[in-house]
Amino acid sequence: MFSDLDGTLLDHETYGFDAAKPALKRLAELGIPVILASSKTAAEISCVRLAMGLDAYPAIVENGAGLLPPGQDADTDRQEHHRLRQVLNRLPRNIRSGFSGFTDWGVTGIQTETGLPLDKAELAAKRMYSEPGLWSGTENMKTAFIAQLEREGVNAREGGRFLTLSFGATKADQMDRLMDKLGATYSIALGDAPNDREMLCHADLGIVIHNPHRPPLPELPGEQDGHIIRSTAAGPEGWNDTVLAALNTYSAHGVDLG
Repeated sequence: MFSDLDGTLLDHETYGFDAAKPALKRLAELGIPVILASSKTAAEISCVRLAMGLDAYPAIVENGAGLLPPGQDADTDRQEHHRLRQVLNRLPRNIRSGFSGFTDWGVTGIQTETGLPLDKAELAAKRMYSEPGLWSGTENMKTAFIAQLEREGVNAREGGRFLTLSFGATKADQMDRLMDKLGATYSIALGDAPNDREMLCHADLGIVIHNPHRPPLPELPGEQDGHIIRSTAAGPEGWNDTVLAALNTYSAHGVDLG
């Protein structure tokens, strides 16, 4: 099972996951791996993963740009992030000025934009592979901004709150790699934002978690045949409800997700 965090397994406002604890407990009892897949840094995810009791499993970090191995803290190599910032800062000033990222803001600015406490904002600042931020320019300039970055090999993906820039792999790419490594044959993915779309569509069952704080995802391929479903409740409550319902369905049909 692969799950986004913010707005999905974590509450949009409080960043809590209490409402999802019954489903997490059931998954642990069944021995079903839960692999976190988020735009968060490895430093952030290692703390969340430990709190959720998921430290035995790898995690997909920074929108798929990197992996955090089981039971390990974050690495400290930031060369790729430095290279990404160099590409960003080479853009023409009139295009570059529409984007402000975590590095531009610093820890205090990250606190202001995310509502995170200081210690967690410091972890969010430890980017290794990607640069989240906000776009303040026109839509036409945003299109030009994204096109310029693509010519430099940089992807721009919309998340629950931010536009995140990175090189390389997506959440879906990393999902494939981990499925092969774990020898898994069936996958469930949960998410709420455009940067989860590929992962949701790639899974055997995709679950779109309702997020009242952002426009809903457009209808996705597979919704008509039940390949992708949507929660009614938001955040961790919706996560809990849909996961428990899926587990009950699979149990009734003898499907092994372990």
